[in-house]
Amino acid sequence: MSPRRIVVTGAASGIGAEVARRFLDAGDEVVSLDVKDPEVPVTRHLHCDLSDVASIDQAVAALDGGFDALCNVAGVPGTAPAELVLTVNLLGLRHLTESLVERINPGGAVVNVASIAGYNWPARLEQLRALLATDTVDEGLAWFAANPQDGNAYNFSKEALIVYTMLMGPVFFENGVRMNAVCPGPVETPILGDFEESMGKENLDALAAFLGRHATPADVAGPVTFLAGPGSAWVNGHALVVDGGVSGAVLTGMIPAPEI
Repeated sequence: MSPRRIVVTGAASGIGAEVARRFLDAGDEVVSLDVKDPEVPVTRHLHCDLSDVASIDQAVAALDGGFDALCNVAGVPGTAPAELVLTVNLLGLRHLTESLVERINPGGAVVNVASIAGYNWPARLEQLRALLATDTVDEGLAWFAANPQDGNAYNFSKEALIVYTMLMGPVFFENGVRMNAVCPGPVETPILGDFEESMGKENLDALAAFLGRHATPADVAGPVTFLAGPGSAWVNGHALVVDGGVSGAVLTGMIPAPEI
């Protein structure tokens, strides 16, 4: 199979770096979009700040040709200001995706890294659909300011990303592009400490004790590359849980849901 061309956000570290490494090891070309330089020798790196529409537009303008997949891995934890969390984790991601989707080759894919923290999306579906009915980053932030939500902004941003994936998967599929999401639990990355602060270290420690460990970036990168490849050609609009079994244990009553 000829080399594919892949765009990866957040390739500077953590899950994004491992995703980029796997594509590169397979002989694919990888273009990194990140605010930091990547730790892996990608084909090309472009500075891109997902909190800044102008930065996104500049990066998109610098990209040439078509691509086979866009992996939206970049994100910020709940310790950041709420507006920044929503912008990077959803609104900027949406702007980038919809700016690039027409340049993704038929048969290609978009993969979003969401989180099991977005598990409660059905309870907020009406609000999430209203947010997603906005057209721009500024409109989305204005809606968020006018409609304050219970709980932390990180959970809300990931709920919205899951619903966005489900809503837009069939829309993009009309042009031969699939969109799916991966929903990890806690992962051993440089921002794990931020999640311990925002979600409670005791909660995350309990999950690690139940499973024996937290996930590694490699545990999540495999499902990301699978959903970005031809082996998942009929998987679309799906949020794949990658948490070692925590969600199943919660849903069946084996363990209580952590309050995050």
